[in-house]
Order: sequence, then structure tokens, then C-alpha cells
Amino acid sequence: MYRNRLSVWRSPLRGPWLTSALGFVLLCGLPVVMLTGLLSNAAYDPRLNGNVAIQGRSLSPLDFYLFNWPAHPTWLYALTQGVHVTLSLALIPVVLVKQWSVLPRLLAWPSFRSPAHALERLSLFFLVGGIFFEFVTGLLFIEYWFPFHFNFTASHYWGAWVFFGAFLLHVALKLPRMRSALRTRASLATVLRTDLAATRPEPSEDIPNSLVPAAPAAPTLSRRALLGTIGAGSLLLAVQGIAQDVGGPLRRFAFLLPRGRTGGPAANDFPINGTFVGLGLTPDMIRHWELTVSGPDGRKLKLTRAQLEALPQHTYSLTLACREGWSTTQSWTGVRLRDLAASVGVTESPTVAATALDGGIGTLAANQVLRDDALLCLYVNGAPLSLDHGYPARIMVPADIADMCLKWVHTLTYAGTEAA
Repeated sequence: MYRNRLSVWRSPLRGPWLTSALGFVLLCGLPVVMLTGLLSNAAYDPRLNGNVAIQGRSLSPLDFYLFNWPAHPTWLYALTQGVHVTLSLALIPVVLVKQWSVLPRLLAWPSFRSPAHALERLSLFFLVGGIFFEFVTGLLFIEYWFPFHFNFTASHYWGAWVFFGAFLLHVALKLPRMRSALRTRASLATVLRTDLAATRPEPSEDIPNSLVPAAPAAPTLSRRALLGTIGAGSLLLAVQGIAQDVGGPLRRFAFLLPRGRTGGPAANDFPINGTFVGLGLTPDMIRHWELTVSGPDGRKLKLTRAQLEALPQHTYSLTLACREGWSTTQSWTGVRLRDLAASVGVTESPTVAATALDGGIGTLAANQVLRDDALLCLYVNGAPLSLDHGYPARIMVPADIADMCLKWVHTLTYAGTEAA
């Protein structure tokens, strides 16, 4: 009988039940994180001209989306990305303690006992490495700190697929053992009723690299206290995610959010990511600004801000939601994108490729352009846009990612079926 006898691993809390209980939480939560992450990717409409380049990559066979990103309800992206970020944050304590619970097995020697065991150990490299890569880079990203020298969006996308492949393999290998441990060793109710004085090691196992220590130390913490600590940590991080996603008065509780607590002056007082000065824009660019609107037949219009203001204006309450997980709902006023499409002869199935003064690009699908509330905005909350919020004009489309709501827009190039 082979036992892992490294005396350093002596915590009596380690064992199949604890590992399986934490694994069950991750089994429920991580697929939701993966699904909402894929929905975030779908919000870019990667198949549309140039949009995949915004993510720093090219189209792959894994871009199998069979739909255009919906333009309704207006809070759709705020919901999906809010769930993605909030649940990811809440799972961090679970992941950390889960890795602590299996550390003796991960560091056991010899590393493998057979070719099949070697493949399983190799999958753990991608599983453990993948989840820490995704969580660490994701946390740094919502903190707006980029010490890594690679494109976050592209690497996060590919890292998610690598991790999830290893995750599915791990589930297939370990699910029977997890079910057995949860059914036969203890119930959650029993664990929650057991205090420190009654805490005992789990029954020993006659298997290689057992999670149950061979010479357990006296407990200094009960299992219910450990689970309570994990739950409290998850709740605290979930409050951070919910606060930044819902916004308004709750944003003060988004303690990890370095931006988003304050914005511009008066009517423009809501979160700002890239600032006018920070992105290298200059006052001369604004003084000489005009919007160029082009159609597929070569028709072209050049419009100043004053000329845009003279066109019919429309006002809608729309939610602006960013990848970092924050969102804000404001009242936006401007010219309908579909009206600008009609001005250059495009009235059926219009798509539009936009470019901005800071180099931003994005293409919107016809289902977005045709919406009444898809706007080239000039005002927010009744006041002109501030420079940091995109003055002279920015795009606002319902339900979409903020990356596609370009600020400082200066060209709109429409394509589609021309009017007769």
C-alpha cells in the first residue's frame, strides 16, 4: 500500500469530502463563467468586418456563433458581463481553498505511476495553470493594471478554451469519485453542525496519494468555520461585482474598482475609461472635426456638429456596459444611425463601420443599426457630451459592449441594400 507520508501535510480538514464539496461548487459555477465569457466574445460580432481585430486575434473555428448579437433588452450585455465578472470574483476563495485541499496530491512523488496517470497529471497542468491564468489576468484587467505584455482579450479567449477543455476531462475522470465522497462521507448539514471540539479527520483511504493525512495534527479550525470563511470571502467579492455592475449608489461598495466612482462634471458624472488627454487627442482635432458619412455607391456627406444638431434628435435611456464589469444607465440624445444610413441611400439591412479619432474601430450589424434607440449621440442627460465621454459625437447602441460604442467618431461607412 502506497501512502503519501510527507509529514508537512497534516491538516485534519483535508480529505475527499472537503475537496469534493468545493469541486461541486466549481462544477456549478465555472460553466456559467465560461458561457457568459463566450457571450461577451459574441457581443463583438467577430464575424463582422474588422471586429475580431479589436480583440487582437483572427477568426477561428471556435467562433461558431449562429446569431447576431441581440439589440434588446438594453441591459443585456450589462447582465451577462456582470454575471461573468461577479461570479468569477466570488469563486476566487473557492478556487484557492480547493487548490490548498489537493496540494499534497499535486506535489506527490513519484509524479505518475502509469502512462494513463501521466496523461491525467498533464491535464492538471492545463487545468490548474489555466484557471490561475484566467483569474489572475482577469483580476488585473478589472484593476486596469497591465503588467503583462500581451493582448488581454485574445489571451483570455484562448486561455479559456484551454482551461475548459482540461476542465471537461477532469470532470469526466473525477465525477464518480466526487459523487461517492459527497454521498458516503458526510452530509453538509452534519458538517455545519460540527464545531471545533468535535472536528475529526476524515476516514483514511487505501489509495495512492490519499488526501487524508497519515499523521493528522490537532484541528485549529472546524470545517464549518472554513466553509464560513470561504463563503464570507465569496460574498465580499460578489458585493464588489454587483456594486460595479448595478452602479448608482451601490458603486461606493465597489472597493476594487479603481475607476468608475467619479466621472465628468454635472450631467457627465458617470464612469470614464479612456480619457481625451490620456489617449493622445488634442484640441486641434476637435476644432477641425467633422463627421464623414459614406454609402456603398460613393455617396458621401460631411457634417459639422452644428449640422448634426439641426437634424431630428431622439432621446433614450440606455445602459453603457464595459468588459471590466461596470455599467451605467444614462439618458442619451442624438441622431438615429438608420437616419444617417438613409441620408446616403442605405435603407435596407444597413451595417455601419465606424472609426474614431483615437483609432478605435467597430462594425455594427443591421439589427443594431435599425433600432430606434441606436444613436450617434451629441448629448447626455440634456447636456453636451464632455470631451472624456466622446465630444463631439459618440455611438450608443442598446445591449452592446462599450467597446462598440465608440467615442470621438469621425467616419461612418454604411453598407447594405441601397434604396431604389
